Amino acid sequence: MEKPNKKQVLLFYCVESQELAHKISDQSDLIQLQSINWRSFDDGFPNLFINNAKDIRGQHVAFLASFSSPAVIFEQLSVIFALPRLFVASFTLVLPFFPTGSFERMEEEGDVATAFTMARILSNIPVSRGGPTSLVIYDIHALQERFYFGDHVLPCFETGMPLLKQRLQQLPDADNVVIAFPDDGAWKRFHKLLDNFHTVVCAKVREGDKRIVRLKEGDPAGRHVVIVDDLVQSGGTLIECQKVLAAHGANKVSAYVTHAVFPKKSWERFVHKHGENSKKAFEYFWVTDSCANTVKEIANKAPFEVISLAGSIADALQI
Repeated sequence: MEKPNKKQVLLFYCVESQELAHKISDQSDLIQLQSINWRSFDDGFPNLFINNAKDIRGQHVAFLASFSSPAVIFEQLSVIFALPRLFVASFTLVLPFFPTGSFERMEEEGDVATAFTMARILSNIPVSRGGPTSLVIYDIHALQERFYFGDHVLPCFETGMPLLKQRLQQLPDADNVVIAFPDDGAWKRFHKLLDNFHTVVCAKVREGDKRIVRLKEGDPAGRHVVIVDDLVQSGGTLIECQKVLAAHGANKVSAYVTHAVFPKKSWERFVHKHGENSKKAFEYFWVTDSCANTVKEIANKAPFEVISLAGSIADALQI
């Protein structure tokens, strides 16, 4: 079957995502950056203007969002709901990190599953002339969240795992790498995407009032073990996993997460300190640039290394 011609895409972006947007446009001459005036009235509410609004009629349009905090979501939603109504040929929303993804279930009556709330909001983006909005999300916390979205949006779930595999192949000890999952949830989520590696699985078990990380299966002895998960918050689980793996003879321990959330600068506990025992430190800590604010904070700080989603997003815009 003959492949359709690639499309020219006009890419708008929020303030936080400016650097990533430029990296995406550098990937292809078919992606042209567009601008929005992000202003505020005196009372703090958004005063927004989409530049060249008439010129985007009949064009394929995309918006690169970053819902890093509730404070920036409303202004971006205002633009997201406006763009499809400007007679565009199609509309794609790229939301690399779906921030409420880990709040996807109720454990007792009264809990609010905000992942469902966010999905309902995005499901009401107006239909463009080309049909429902395409929504690109990377490594959403739970795959069943695809069923939270309505028929007016088409979720496209992408993953950072191919980028991680490329980076692991570049390591001098690539043949000695073992993948570790911090819990059964991470194993279920990613093991099929990393099935060419030997694996180790950890588990959290309850001992009295404490939850302790234990080695559940696999042998890390003498290996370079890379812990893989979708996101990191405080990093406590990763640190406990590192201790367990080192205690079982791991030669090196590194980590990868697609979304480096790190609230309250919790990334600082991972930064290499002068004279630190190498057995307590992570060799590498790979993250993507899905969380722009964190990427700026950890720049040039070992063991952190940023793997950009730019090429993957550029490809996704052609779907």
